[in-house]
Amino acid sequence: HVVSAGKEGVQTHIAVHRKPKFLIVDMIKKLFAMAAALFVTATANAQFEQGKLYLNGSLTGLNLSYNGTSKFNAGASGQMGYMVADDWLLYGMVGYNHYGVKGVSDNYYLGAGGRYYIEQNGIYLGMNCKLMHTKGYTDVMPGFEIGYAYFLSRTVTLEPAIYYDQ
Repeated sequence: HVVSAGKEGVQTHIAVHRKPKFLIVDMIKKLFAMAAALFVTATANAQFEQGKLYLNGSLTGLNLSYNGTSKFNAGASGQMGYMVADDWLLYGMVGYNHYGVKGVSDNYYLGAGGRYYIEQNGIYLGMNCKLMHTKGYTDVMPGFEIGYAYFLSRTVTLEPAIYYDQ
């Protein structure tokens, strides 16, 4: 605290002096925070960038109950795709469904689809089309989906989705 007297009266000046060590530590903390933010942003963008390969496998309908009309019900599917541009995925799919109901035949399908990923929040919008075959019957089935890509690591995601298949 410095007090000085002049012609107009008394002036008070308060000066805060920090040691140079603390200034360097503060500057390093700020640089580290900026670098971490930049790294997180670069990592998020890299996960949806052109040239990435996409693989997905799933099991569905594991109805393990048993009654007079329904036995074991299960399905398996796989998808393989490629990020053709940043945020744009094109993929192919194959699947098989077994129904444990008398009179309902198993089916299998082959199809293709595309997705657009919104990088800022991980939500994706998708469309697909399947060629489904069951005993004596083949049909084309369009589908739509909206989902979320939750990254468990740089290479593994959980993708819950709401979808419509005709």
